[in-house]
Amino acid sequence: MSTITNTNLKPIIENSLSQSVSYKEYRELISELTEKQSTTGKNKTEALANYTMLNNRRMKRWDKTIKVDEESINKIEAINKKTTWLVLTESWCGDAAHLMPVMNKLAELNDKIEFRVVLRDENEALMDQFLTNGSKSIPKLIMIDNESKTVTNTFGPRPSKATDIVNEYKVKHGKLTPEFKEELQHWYNKDKGQTAIKDLIKLSLKV
Repeated sequence: MSTITNTNLKPIIENSLSQSVSYKEYRELISELTEKQSTTGKNKTEALANYTMLNNRRMKRWDKTIKVDEESINKIEAINKKTTWLVLTESWCGDAAHLMPVMNKLAELNDKIEFRVVLRDENEALMDQFLTNGSKSIPKLIMIDNESKTVTNTFGPRPSKATDIVNEYKVKHGKLTPEFKEELQHWYNKDKGQTAIKDLIKLSLKV
């Protein structure tokens, strides 16, 4: 996407940033919710609490196993503008569990990138500015130039290849079935975050 210059967006972003937490703090929150058998978000259902528990395990695994190749490391290290990556998410979101460890891993490679996390349901004004086909789909990563306070790009809710797979399935079947969602989890496990790494770097370099 092109740079967003809507001045009305700046106070919304600033308000959300004031409520944001670090990735470490977010992971601590998810661990606490897992112990309490609870979840983030407005709906505290048993099903969503179970997804939070499952996602906690997924994120623990990806935090330890995500690998970034040397070429990608060099590209992310070459970014010389101070940038904030602000992500909208919820603990129950399966896509977020696979993607947030990737976002954090890349941000850790460059001290000019600050990774911050906010919850979708607590930041509706911000979420409404970054809908996907009219839907409040997450995770949604917003890349912000710290100097100009403008949004330079966005990423999410899925990597490019996963988005293509989802769109093709919707065209054929009309909606996503539980069986397809399970297949999508297998895709994430096979991909090991590599598509997201390439997508994020490509978007970061388009500033």
